[in-house]
Amino acid sequence: MLKKFFGYEWFISLRYLRAKRKQTFISVISFISIAGVTLGVAALIVVLAVMTGFHDGVRQQILGNIPHILIQRYGGLENYVELTEKVKAASPSIVQVSPFVSREVMLISKRNVAAVNIKGVEEQNKIFSQPLLTLDGQNVRDLIFNQKEGVGGILIGMPTATALDVGIGDTIHVIPPIFTVTAFGVIPKMKPFRVVGVFRQQRGVLDAYFGYISLESAQNLLDFNGRASGLEVELDSLNHTEMATAELRNQLKAPLNVRSWQDIFGSFLSAIKLEKLGLFIVLGIIVLVAAFNIAITLIMIVMEKNKDIAVLRSMGATARSIMKIFVLEGLIVGVLGTSLGTVAGVVLARNADPIIKWLERVLGLRIFDQAVYGMEKFPSVVHTGDVMAVVIMALTISLLATIYPAWRAAKMAPSEALRYD
Repeated sequence: MLKKFFGYEWFISLRYLRAKRKQTFISVISFISIAGVTLGVAALIVVLAVMTGFHDGVRQQILGNIPHILIQRYGGLENYVELTEKVKAASPSIVQVSPFVSREVMLISKRNVAAVNIKGVEEQNKIFSQPLLTLDGQNVRDLIFNQKEGVGGILIGMPTATALDVGIGDTIHVIPPIFTVTAFGVIPKMKPFRVVGVFRQQRGVLDAYFGYISLESAQNLLDFNGRASGLEVELDSLNHTEMATAELRNQLKAPLNVRSWQDIFGSFLSAIKLEKLGLFIVLGIIVLVAAFNIAITLIMIVMEKNKDIAVLRSMGATARSIMKIFVLEGLIVGVLGTSLGTVAGVVLARNADPIIKWLERVLGLRIFDQAVYGMEKFPSVVHTGDVMAVVIMALTISLLATIYPAWRAAKMAPSEALRYD
Protein backbone atom coordinates (compact mmCIF):
# COMPACT_ATOMS: atom_id res chain seq x y z
CA MET A 1 0.00 0.00 0.00
CA LEU A 2 2.74 2.45 0.95
CA LYS A 3 4.70 1.52 -2.17
CA LYS A 4 1.74 2.38 -4.40
CA PHE A 5 1.09 5.67 -2.61
CA PHE A 6 4.64 6.95 -2.10
CA GLY A 7 6.59 4.95 -4.68
CA TYR A 8 10.26 4.13 -4.33
CA GLU A 9 10.95 7.47 -2.60
CA TRP A 10 9.47 6.10 0.63
CA PHE A 11 11.90 3.19 0.82
CA ILE A 12 14.91 5.30 -0.06
CA SER A 13 13.95 7.71 2.74
CA LEU A 14 13.82 4.87 5.26
CA ARG A 15 17.14 3.52 3.99
CA TYR A 16 18.87 6.89 4.44
CA LEU A 17 17.65 7.09 8.04
CA ARG A 18 19.34 3.76 8.82
CA ALA A 19 22.95 4.90 8.92
CA LYS A 20 25.92 2.72 8.13
CA ARG A 21 28.94 2.39 10.38
CA LYS A 22 30.67 5.42 8.91
CA GLN A 23 27.48 7.49 9.22
CA THR A 24 26.66 6.83 12.88
CA PHE A 25 26.86 10.55 13.67
CA ILE A 26 23.96 11.25 11.30
CA SER A 27 21.92 8.53 12.99
CA VAL A 28 22.61 10.09 16.40
CA ILE A 29 21.46 13.49 15.15
CA SER A 30 18.29 11.87 13.75
CA PHE A 31 17.63 10.33 17.15
CA ILE A 32 18.19 13.70 18.83
CA SER A 33 15.75 15.31 16.38
CA ILE A 34 13.08 12.72 17.18
CA ALA A 35 13.72 13.14 20.92
CA GLY A 36 13.51 16.93 20.59
CA VAL A 37 10.14 16.80 18.85
CA THR A 38 8.92 14.22 21.37
CA LEU A 39 9.91 16.34 24.38
CA GLY A 40 8.50 19.52 22.84
CA VAL A 41 5.13 17.97 21.99
CA ALA A 42 4.85 16.19 25.36
CA ALA A 43 5.74 19.36 27.27
CA LEU A 44 3.19 21.39 25.31
CA ILE A 45 0.38 18.90 25.91
CA VAL A 46 1.14 18.60 29.63
CA VAL A 47 1.43 22.35 30.18
CA LEU A 48 -1.76 23.10 28.23
CA ALA A 49 -3.61 20.41 30.22
CA VAL A 50 -2.37 21.84 33.52
CA MET A 51 -3.23 25.40 32.46
CA THR A 52 -6.70 24.25 31.43
CA GLY A 53 -7.10 22.50 34.78
CA PHE A 54 -6.01 25.59 36.68
CA HIS A 55 -8.31 27.71 34.52
CA ASP A 56 -11.27 25.49 35.42
CA GLY A 57 -10.20 25.38 39.07
CA VAL A 58 -9.85 29.16 39.36
CA ARG A 59 -13.14 29.56 37.52
CA GLN A 60 -14.76 27.35 40.15
CA GLN A 61 -13.06 29.34 42.90
CA ILE A 62 -14.52 32.52 41.45
CA LEU A 63 -17.95 31.11 40.72
CA GLY A 64 -18.50 28.71 43.59
CA ASN A 65 -22.27 28.49 43.85
CA ILE A 66 -22.90 31.26 41.35
CA PRO A 67 -25.31 29.96 38.65
CA HIS A 68 -24.22 29.43 35.07
CA ILE A 69 -26.97 31.71 33.77
CA LEU A 70 -29.05 34.27 35.67
CA ILE A 71 -32.49 35.43 34.52
CA GLN A 72 -33.90 38.53 36.25
CA ARG A 73 -36.42 41.30 35.79
CA TYR A 74 -36.62 44.71 37.41
CA GLY A 75 -39.14 44.46 40.24
CA GLY A 76 -38.94 40.67 40.40
CA LEU A 77 -40.65 37.79 38.62
CA GLU A 78 -44.34 37.30 39.34
CA ASN A 79 -44.99 34.35 37.02
CA TYR A 80 -41.78 32.51 37.85
CA VAL A 81 -43.42 29.06 37.94
CA GLU A 82 -44.55 29.27 34.29
CA LEU A 83 -41.27 30.92 33.29
CA THR A 84 -39.33 28.07 34.93
CA GLU A 85 -41.00 25.50 32.70
CA LYS A 86 -40.39 27.63 29.61
CA VAL A 87 -36.68 28.00 30.40
CA LYS A 88 -36.25 24.26 31.00
CA ALA A 89 -37.45 23.56 27.46
CA ALA A 90 -35.32 26.31 25.87
CA SER A 91 -32.08 24.32 25.49
CA PRO A 92 -30.98 20.67 25.84
CA SER A 93 -27.94 21.87 27.82
CA ILE A 94 -30.12 23.08 30.71
CA VAL A 95 -30.31 20.56 33.54
CA GLN A 96 -31.87 22.63 36.32
CA VAL A 97 -33.83 25.88 36.73
CA SER A 98 -34.47 27.21 40.24
CA PRO A 99 -36.23 30.37 41.46
CA PHE A 100 -34.56 32.40 44.19
CA VAL A 101 -35.10 35.49 46.32
CA SER A 102 -32.07 37.54 47.24
CA ARG A 103 -31.34 40.79 49.06
CA GLU A 104 -28.65 42.36 51.23
CA VAL A 105 -29.31 42.11 54.98
CA MET A 106 -27.62 42.59 58.33
CA LEU A 107 -27.00 39.70 60.71
CA ILE A 108 -26.77 40.45 64.44
CA SER A 109 -25.67 38.14 67.24
CA LYS A 110 -23.92 38.76 70.56
CA ARG A 111 -23.42 42.44 69.66
CA ASN A 112 -21.61 41.38 66.52
CA VAL A 113 -22.76 42.47 63.08
CA ALA A 114 -22.14 41.00 59.61
CA ALA A 115 -23.49 41.96 56.21
CA VAL A 116 -24.51 39.15 53.85
CA ASN A 117 -26.68 38.55 50.84
CA ILE A 118 -29.55 36.48 52.16
CA LYS A 119 -30.77 34.00 49.56
CA GLY A 120 -33.99 32.06 49.56
CA VAL A 121 -33.59 28.85 47.56
CA GLU A 122 -35.27 25.53 46.88
CA GLU A 123 -34.11 22.12 48.09
CA GLN A 124 -32.25 21.22 44.88
CA ASN A 125 -29.84 24.15 45.16
CA LYS A 126 -26.23 23.01 44.73
CA ILE A 127 -25.15 24.61 48.01
CA PHE A 128 -26.52 21.54 49.80
CA SER A 129 -24.36 19.14 47.79
CA GLN A 130 -21.08 20.37 49.30
CA PRO A 131 -19.58 19.38 52.69
CA LEU A 132 -21.29 21.16 55.59
CA LEU A 133 -20.67 21.36 59.30
CA THR A 134 -23.80 20.20 61.11
CA LEU A 135 -24.84 19.21 64.61
CA ASP A 136 -24.73 15.42 65.16
CA GLY A 137 -25.08 14.75 61.44
CA GLN A 138 -28.48 16.41 61.16
CA ASN A 139 -30.00 16.91 57.72
CA VAL A 140 -29.69 20.59 56.83
CA ARG A 141 -32.40 20.34 54.18
CA ASP A 142 -34.94 19.05 56.71
CA LEU A 143 -34.06 21.75 59.23
CA ILE A 144 -34.48 24.51 56.63
CA PHE A 145 -37.38 23.31 54.47
CA ASN A 146 -39.45 20.95 56.64
CA GLN A 147 -39.65 22.97 59.82
CA LYS A 148 -43.30 23.75 60.48
CA GLU A 149 -43.03 25.70 63.71
CA GLY A 150 -40.52 27.73 65.65
CA VAL A 151 -37.43 29.54 64.41
CA GLY A 152 -36.41 28.99 60.77
CA GLY A 153 -33.04 27.56 59.80
CA ILE A 154 -30.21 29.41 58.07
CA LEU A 155 -26.99 28.21 56.45
CA ILE A 156 -23.99 30.55 56.61
CA GLY A 157 -20.32 30.52 55.66
CA MET A 158 -17.43 30.04 58.04
CA PRO A 159 -16.23 33.68 57.71
CA THR A 160 -19.72 34.92 58.65
CA ALA A 161 -19.95 32.52 61.60
CA THR A 162 -16.54 33.70 62.80
CA ALA A 163 -17.48 37.37 62.48
CA LEU A 164 -20.69 36.82 64.46
CA ASP A 165 -18.99 34.48 66.96
CA VAL A 166 -21.74 31.89 66.59
CA GLY A 167 -21.84 28.15 66.17
CA ILE A 168 -24.34 25.57 64.98
CA GLY A 169 -27.53 25.81 67.03
CA ASP A 170 -27.09 29.50 67.94
CA THR A 171 -29.73 32.04 67.04
CA ILE A 172 -29.03 35.11 64.94
CA HIS A 173 -31.31 37.97 63.92
CA VAL A 174 -31.76 38.93 60.29
CA ILE A 175 -32.53 42.59 59.57
CA PRO A 176 -33.56 43.36 55.96
CA PRO A 177 -33.69 46.94 54.63
CA ILE A 178 -37.44 47.11 55.39
CA PHE A 179 -38.76 49.51 58.04
CA THR A 180 -42.10 50.17 59.69
CA VAL A 181 -43.07 53.72 60.57
CA THR A 182 -44.84 53.97 63.94
CA ALA A 183 -45.74 56.70 66.38
CA PHE A 184 -42.51 55.92 68.22
CA GLY A 185 -40.33 56.22 65.10
CA VAL A 186 -38.95 53.96 62.42
CA ILE A 187 -38.66 50.33 63.50
CA PRO A 188 -36.61 47.89 61.39
CA LYS A 189 -38.06 44.52 60.53
CA MET A 190 -36.24 41.73 62.37
CA LYS A 191 -36.62 37.97 62.37
CA PRO A 192 -34.65 35.29 64.28
CA PHE A 193 -33.08 32.28 62.54
CA ARG A 194 -31.18 29.33 63.96
CA VAL A 195 -27.83 28.38 62.44
CA VAL A 196 -28.31 24.80 61.22
CA GLY A 197 -25.17 24.47 59.12
CA VAL A 198 -21.89 26.12 58.18
CA PHE A 199 -19.90 25.81 54.96
CA ARG A 200 -16.94 23.66 55.89
CA GLN A 201 -15.00 25.10 52.96
CA GLN A 202 -16.65 27.51 50.57
CA ARG A 203 -16.40 26.50 46.92
CA GLY A 204 -15.80 30.04 45.73
CA VAL A 205 -14.53 33.36 47.05
CA LEU A 206 -18.02 34.86 46.77
CA ASP A 207 -19.75 32.17 48.84
CA ALA A 208 -18.65 33.73 52.11
CA TYR A 209 -21.03 36.63 51.53
CA PHE A 210 -24.19 34.51 51.24
CA GLY A 211 -26.64 33.15 53.78
CA TYR A 212 -29.20 30.54 52.69
CA ILE A 213 -32.78 30.10 53.90
CA SER A 214 -35.87 28.54 52.31
CA LEU A 215 -37.54 30.32 49.40
CA GLU A 216 -40.80 30.68 51.32
CA SER A 217 -39.06 32.19 54.37
CA ALA A 218 -37.21 34.67 52.16
CA GLN A 219 -40.43 35.72 50.41
CA ASN A 220 -42.06 36.41 53.78
CA LEU A 221 -39.02 38.14 55.24
CA LEU A 222 -38.35 40.39 52.25
CA ASP A 223 -42.01 41.09 51.39
CA PHE A 224 -41.81 39.44 47.97
CA ASN A 225 -45.33 37.97 48.29
CA GLY A 226 -45.22 35.18 45.72
CA ARG A 227 -42.51 36.80 43.59
CA ALA A 228 -38.93 35.73 42.92
CA SER A 229 -35.80 37.80 42.38
CA GLY A 230 -34.88 35.65 39.42
CA LEU A 231 -34.11 32.20 38.06
CA GLU A 232 -30.81 30.33 38.38
CA VAL A 233 -30.01 28.13 35.39
CA GLU A 234 -27.54 25.25 35.67
CA LEU A 235 -26.04 23.62 32.57
CA ASP A 236 -24.53 20.21 31.93
CA SER A 237 -21.21 21.91 31.08
CA LEU A 238 -19.73 25.38 31.42
CA ASN A 239 -18.58 25.06 27.82
CA HIS A 240 -22.22 25.29 26.68
CA THR A 241 -22.78 28.64 28.36
CA GLU A 242 -22.57 30.83 25.26
CA MET A 243 -24.89 28.64 23.19
CA ALA A 244 -27.50 28.28 25.96
CA THR A 245 -27.38 32.01 26.74
CA ALA A 246 -27.97 32.88 23.08
CA GLU A 247 -30.94 30.48 22.89
CA LEU A 248 -32.49 31.97 26.03
CA ARG A 249 -32.02 35.53 24.80
CA ASN A 250 -33.80 34.64 21.56
CA GLN A 251 -36.82 33.35 23.48
CA LEU A 252 -36.91 35.71 26.46
CA LYS A 253 -37.30 39.33 25.46
CA ALA A 254 -37.20 42.53 27.52
CA PRO A 255 -37.88 43.34 30.31
CA LEU A 256 -36.33 39.94 31.15
CA ASN A 257 -32.55 40.15 31.45
CA VAL A 258 -30.44 37.06 30.67
CA ARG A 259 -26.83 37.12 31.88
CA SER A 260 -24.25 34.35 31.94
CA TRP A 261 -21.44 33.92 34.42
CA GLN A 262 -19.11 35.11 31.65
CA ASP A 263 -20.99 38.41 31.41
CA ILE A 264 -20.62 38.95 35.15
CA PHE A 265 -17.21 37.49 36.03
CA GLY A 266 -15.53 36.69 32.68
CA SER A 267 -12.89 39.41 33.02
CA PHE A 268 -11.34 37.58 35.98
CA LEU A 269 -10.28 34.71 33.71
CA SER A 270 -8.81 36.70 30.82
CA ALA A 271 -5.34 36.76 32.43
CA ILE A 272 -5.24 32.95 32.66
CA LYS A 273 -6.23 32.61 28.99
CA LEU A 274 -3.48 35.04 28.02
CA GLU A 275 -0.94 33.12 30.12
CA LYS A 276 -1.98 29.87 28.45
CA LEU A 277 -1.40 31.41 25.01
CA GLY A 278 2.00 32.74 26.11
CA LEU A 279 3.11 29.33 27.36
CA PHE A 280 1.94 27.74 24.10
CA ILE A 281 4.16 30.13 22.15
CA VAL A 282 7.16 29.76 24.48
CA LEU A 283 7.04 25.97 24.59
CA GLY A 284 6.43 25.90 20.84
CA ILE A 285 9.99 27.18 20.52
CA ILE A 286 11.16 23.77 21.80
CA VAL A 287 9.50 22.16 18.78
CA LEU A 288 11.05 24.85 16.58
CA VAL A 289 14.52 24.00 17.91
CA ALA A 290 13.84 20.34 17.20
CA ALA A 291 12.83 21.33 13.66
CA PHE A 292 16.21 22.99 13.20
CA ASN A 293 17.76 19.65 14.16
CA ILE A 294 15.66 18.00 11.44
CA ALA A 295 16.90 20.53 8.89
CA ILE A 296 20.53 20.04 9.98
CA THR A 297 20.12 16.25 9.75
CA LEU A 298 18.75 16.49 6.23
CA ILE A 299 21.49 18.90 5.13
CA MET A 300 24.14 16.49 6.40
CA ILE A 301 22.44 13.57 4.64
CA VAL A 302 22.26 15.57 1.41
CA MET A 303 25.98 16.30 1.69
CA GLU A 304 26.73 12.66 2.45
CA LYS A 305 24.48 11.25 -0.27
CA ASN A 306 25.40 13.65 -3.10
CA LYS A 307 26.83 10.78 -5.16
CA ASP A 308 23.71 8.69 -4.58
CA ILE A 309 21.59 11.63 -5.67
CA ALA A 310 23.67 12.02 -8.83
CA VAL A 311 23.29 8.33 -9.64
CA LEU A 312 19.51 8.50 -9.12
CA ARG A 313 19.29 11.55 -11.38
CA SER A 314 21.39 9.77 -14.03
CA MET A 315 19.04 6.77 -13.86
CA GLY A 316 16.06 9.03 -14.64
CA ALA A 317 14.85 10.23 -11.22
CA THR A 318 13.24 13.66 -11.51
CA ALA A 319 14.01 16.64 -9.32
CA ARG A 320 10.55 16.23 -7.84
CA SER A 321 11.32 12.64 -6.80
CA ILE A 322 14.60 13.69 -5.16
CA MET A 323 12.80 16.45 -3.26
CA LYS A 324 10.09 13.98 -2.25
CA ILE A 325 12.71 11.61 -0.80
CA PHE A 326 14.06 14.18 1.62
CA VAL A 327 10.67 15.68 2.47
CA LEU A 328 9.46 12.20 3.41
CA GLU A 329 12.63 11.61 5.40
CA GLY A 330 12.03 14.75 7.47
CA LEU A 331 8.36 13.92 7.87
CA ILE A 332 9.23 10.45 9.18
CA VAL A 333 11.27 12.11 11.92
CA GLY A 334 8.52 14.67 12.60
CA VAL A 335 5.65 12.16 12.62
CA LEU A 336 7.56 9.70 14.81
CA GLY A 337 8.53 12.40 17.30
CA THR A 338 5.03 13.91 17.31
CA SER A 339 3.39 10.52 17.82
CA LEU A 340 5.67 9.56 20.71
CA GLY A 341 5.28 13.03 22.24
CA THR A 342 1.49 12.93 21.95
CA VAL A 343 1.24 9.55 23.65
CA ALA A 344 3.67 10.56 26.40
CA GLY A 345 2.01 13.95 26.90
CA VAL A 346 -1.52 12.59 27.14
CA VAL A 347 -0.47 9.80 29.55
CA LEU A 348 1.42 12.26 31.78
CA ALA A 349 -1.40 14.83 31.69
CA ARG A 350 -4.10 12.31 32.56
CA ASN A 351 -2.04 10.98 35.48
CA ALA A 352 -0.63 14.30 36.69
CA ASP A 353 -2.17 14.10 40.17
CA PRO A 354 -0.87 10.59 41.10
CA ILE A 355 2.54 11.49 39.61
CA ILE A 356 2.75 14.66 41.72
CA LYS A 357 1.73 12.74 44.86
CA TRP A 358 4.33 10.05 44.11
CA LEU A 359 7.04 12.69 43.71
CA GLU A 360 5.99 14.30 46.99
CA ARG A 361 6.35 10.95 48.78
CA VAL A 362 9.70 10.13 47.18
CA LEU A 363 11.28 13.58 47.51
CA GLY A 364 9.63 14.50 50.79
CA LEU A 365 8.59 17.87 49.35
CA ARG A 366 5.28 19.70 49.18
CA ILE A 367 4.91 20.37 45.46
CA PHE A 368 1.18 21.14 45.36
CA ASP A 369 -0.43 22.60 48.48
CA GLN A 370 -4.17 21.91 48.28
CA ALA A 371 -4.94 24.45 51.02
CA VAL A 372 -3.27 27.28 49.10
CA TYR A 373 -5.02 26.62 45.80
CA GLY A 374 -8.31 25.41 47.27
CA MET A 375 -8.31 22.35 45.00
CA GLU A 376 -8.63 18.73 46.06
CA LYS A 377 -6.18 17.42 43.47
CA PHE A 378 -3.58 18.67 41.03
CA PRO A 379 -5.57 20.10 38.13
CA SER A 380 -4.99 18.66 34.68
CA VAL A 381 -7.65 18.52 31.97
CA VAL A 382 -6.84 17.19 28.49
CA HIS A 383 -8.86 18.81 25.72
CA THR A 384 -8.89 17.18 22.31
CA GLY A 385 -8.69 20.61 20.67
CA ASP A 386 -5.47 21.45 22.51
CA VAL A 387 -3.88 18.12 21.57
CA MET A 388 -4.85 18.56 17.91
CA ALA A 389 -3.44 22.10 17.88
CA VAL A 390 -0.10 20.83 19.20
CA VAL A 391 0.01 17.95 16.71
CA ILE A 392 -0.81 20.20 13.75
CA MET A 393 1.78 22.78 14.85
CA ALA A 394 4.52 20.15 15.30
CA LEU A 395 3.84 18.50 11.95
CA THR A 396 3.69 21.86 10.17
CA ILE A 397 7.04 22.97 11.63
CA SER A 398 8.58 19.60 10.77
CA LEU A 399 7.34 19.88 7.19
CA LEU A 400 8.67 23.43 6.78
CA ALA A 401 12.06 22.31 8.12
CA THR A 402 12.42 19.82 5.25
CA ILE A 403 11.77 22.24 2.39
CA TYR A 404 15.19 23.91 2.06
CA PRO A 405 17.37 20.73 2.33
CA ALA A 406 15.03 18.89 -0.05
CA TRP A 407 15.09 21.80 -2.51
CA ARG A 408 18.92 21.89 -2.42
CA ALA A 409 19.05 18.14 -3.08
CA ALA A 410 16.67 18.49 -6.01
CA LYS A 411 18.77 21.30 -7.53
CA MET A 412 22.02 19.29 -7.33
CA ALA A 413 23.51 18.68 -10.78
CA PRO A 414 24.72 15.07 -11.41
CA SER A 415 27.76 16.29 -13.30
CA GLU A 416 28.96 18.34 -10.33
CA ALA A 417 28.60 15.46 -7.89
CA LEU A 418 30.42 12.94 -10.14
CA ARG A 419 33.09 15.29 -11.58
CA TYR A 420 35.97 14.07 -9.40
CA ASP A 421 34.94 10.37 -9.29
